[in-house]
Amino acid sequence: MPQTETEPRLIIETGLDLRIAEIIEPVLTAMDYRLVRVRMLNQNGLTLQIMAERNDGTMDVEGCEAVSTAISPVLDVEDPIDKAYHLEVSSPGIDRPMVRKSDFTRWKGHLVKCETSIMIDNRKRFRGRITEADAEGFTLERDQVAYGEEPRVTIPFSALAEAKLILTDDLIREALRADKLAKTQAANQNDEDVE
Repeated sequence: MPQTETEPRLIIETGLDLRIAEIIEPVLTAMDYRLVRVRMLNQNGLTLQIMAERNDGTMDVEGCEAVSTAISPVLDVEDPIDKAYHLEVSSPGIDRPMVRKSDFTRWKGHLVKCETSIMIDNRKRFRGRITEADAEGFTLERDQVAYGEEPRVTIPFSALAEAKLILTDDLIREALRADKLAKTQAANQNDEDVE
């Protein structure tokens, strides 16, 4: 079932990474996947790292292979990279980059570290538990409060430069539970399709 509306990413690339994202995002969307991040890395020569996930937030080896197979010919035709490179498609991982507003709602209650493009409460780097998220921004309960700072800070999405979940036991448990639930739902969906 194709998603009728795709949620835009808050954090997008620049330069060549952005050009690659613009080329591959429509392909991913048509396959019911979402682009999380594109990055050119100077490792093993040159590596193009694509992070993607299904619309339900899951990703497995088969999904990575499907994405790789679909975007390779498109990248060959558009040819945005003028050197030889390795294509690496992966899931966002448990300690994932947070790039959409829905990520902050979905992972409410978990620790995140983030950076803003402007000063908020005299700083640009924050770390804490997501306590609230709405259409405008999210609130963190800081886990490291300096003298004179408020324990809670609200960060507008418009000021967000980078954000990433912090790996904790709670986060691992939640990710494993979500993965198990998604697999169960997929199995049930396959059973319905057979009938």
